[in-house]
Amino acid sequence: MIALSPIQYLLGALSGSAVGLSLGLFGGGGSILAVPLLVYLVGLSDPHVAIGTSAVAVAANALSNLVVHARRGNVAWRCALIYSAAGVVGAALGSIVGKALDGQHLLLLFSLLMFAIAALMFLSRNRQEKAAVACTLENAPKTLAFGAGTGAVAGFFGIGGGFLIVPGLVAATGMSLLNAVGSSLVAVSAFGLTTAVSYGASGLVDWPLAAVFVACGAVGGSLGALAAGQLARRRGALNTAFTALIVIVATYMSIRAIGAF
Repeated sequence: MIALSPIQYLLGALSGSAVGLSLGLFGGGGSILAVPLLVYLVGLSDPHVAIGTSAVAVAANALSNLVVHARRGNVAWRCALIYSAAGVVGAALGSIVGKALDGQHLLLLFSLLMFAIAALMFLSRNRQEKAAVACTLENAPKTLAFGAGTGAVAGFFGIGGGFLIVPGLVAATGMSLLNAVGSSLVAVSAFGLTTAVSYGASGLVDWPLAAVFVACGAVGGSLGALAAGQLARRRGALNTAFTALIVIVATYMSIRAIGAF
């Protein structure tokens, strides 16, 4: 693995802060920007290393946020564990397939995923909470299926998958949005750790950069959480703007990836 320059570590710190700020401000979405930031701003030459490093940061950020939600009673543990158990299997398989794919092809597919997530964010920007529903034998198969599917996607692309997991939990169990957000962090942590272990075992994680990314992400997340309270009345407009940013980044990624063929 090529050693990074001090400037690249500085850019990594700025990128981590930006991702953390996004997570704190929007409640998600930051991890989808981590890979393009690591590739195109920090300058990691191997997309697989960017994905592996991002997975470490995703898992660390999710675990820290999980503690907060767990203390507030927002985690439906039974549903979260069922969903995560299936998702870990999917994430392990997805990471194996992702490592075997050509880096530029992987970036192109990643840009297409960003377009899909942008559409999902835009359509759900004003969604309303549903009544809380517990996991039962009736909805367990659906919960397992959604967990395995989102886990495979998260493992393949090295993302947390929060914007896929939250609607997946709601669709599978009908739980409230607040419980889905809190419970999703169990899955995001599990998927991120699974992917990080898989990529780390293959030598595809830049650990010093990951440490910088995580540390600065925590600072950015704290600032984002503070800003979120001040901008609560503008959440719809902020999410729309963030969706537009994802579309712009996805367009840039797809153009770059196609041009590399």
